[in-house]
Amino acid sequence: MSYNRTIQQLLLSIAKWSFICILISSIIGSVTAIFLHSLDWVTFLREKHTWIIYLLPMIGFIIVYIYHFYGAEANKGNNQLIESYHQAQTVIPFKMAPLVFIGTLLTHLGGGSAGREGTAVQMGGAIAAPFAKWFQLDQEERKTIIIMGVSAGFAAVFGTPLAGAIFALEIMGLRYIRWQSILPSIFAAYIAHFICLQWNIQHSFYIVNTIPDISFKNISWSLGAGCIFGLTALLYSLSNQFFENLFKKINYKPLIPFIGGILIATIVVFFNAQKYIGLGIPEIMNAFRSPAGHYDFIFKLLLTSLTLSLGFKGGEVTPLFFVGATLGSAMYFFVPLPLALLAAMGLVAVFAGATDCIIASIVLGIELFGLKVGTFIGIASIVAYFCSGTNSIYNAKIKSGPKFSLYTYLKNISKL
Repeated sequence: MSYNRTIQQLLLSIAKWSFICILISSIIGSVTAIFLHSLDWVTFLREKHTWIIYLLPMIGFIIVYIYHFYGAEANKGNNQLIESYHQAQTVIPFKMAPLVFIGTLLTHLGGGSAGREGTAVQMGGAIAAPFAKWFQLDQEERKTIIIMGVSAGFAAVFGTPLAGAIFALEIMGLRYIRWQSILPSIFAAYIAHFICLQWNIQHSFYIVNTIPDISFKNISWSLGAGCIFGLTALLYSLSNQFFENLFKKINYKPLIPFIGGILIATIVVFFNAQKYIGLGIPEIMNAFRSPAGHYDFIFKLLLTSLTLSLGFKGGEVTPLFFVGATLGSAMYFFVPLPLALLAAMGLVAVFAGATDCIIASIVLGIELFGLKVGTFIGIASIVAYFCSGTNSIYNAKIKSGPKFSLYTYLKNISKL
């Protein structure tokens, strides 16, 4: 009798979680697809009417004004999700979803340099969070719901479901993850990815045709390239800190993006730098076909850190892809590895160094470029991880253990 009751409870639990997973993932996949279509539309509008860049200061003022006075509890972005996972008293407000949706579209319309991952992840977490209350779930089950939302959002926006599932687990801190959350994270990612594709979403497709032999020479060059990618990720983190500290002296928060928006618009117009705003997908694609300009990566890095530090909305991952791919492509002039391979290594390794999500990064690289490229991507990503400093772009990230940082080690040595 007891055995039958246990089986019955198990089946009910499986049925409940299957229903929750399908429902949450379907909603997030659909919302993400609508977001991606909307993003394409505002990008087309901005490119057709280039004068819109002059509206960026006012757009920034509106975004930060709304967040400052009506959505302060949703302003931490991805860090809000991480804090809520570890602290039950930290609430994920549903208003985070529409606020970041609209804020990101306005940012891209005005010509801000931002991405889309942060938006999809925040919408996913905000949409998933209320289900914990509706289904009267306990604290540990609520954590699983948050992971499912993050996993579904990342997977749907990039078309990399396995990387999305691992990313959701990794940014929460692997040592704090219950094994019961692993399968729901994977299922949510694949379902959201499938639903998003049904909305006729076309994800970016990259090709690495030439893959060299695994030799001591090629591995050595990969190690050196990985170090450069890691230091670039560190530069991005330091740029974020610099701009945040610079502008936080302004007490009236909506004024920060207004002043910064004037600066961004001036840079874009003066340097004819339209290719560095928005997502920059065309430039990422070009980096796999021909060597990028020597300064492309630094322009994108500085404009992105400036845009997001000012309070504009959007993600950081696609701009990091831009930075890494163009840097790797430019390194073709002095690194004897195939052009497309260097771009692929840079795309993934800078992401790994900036986010500290080393496992998700390598899996993402394999999903995007294939298993054969995985060895070189893995080498570059691991080295970048250790060379990128101790800070992640997700400041609230609970680390799964102490991280050795070459940057910190050399800094301490210099003090001796």
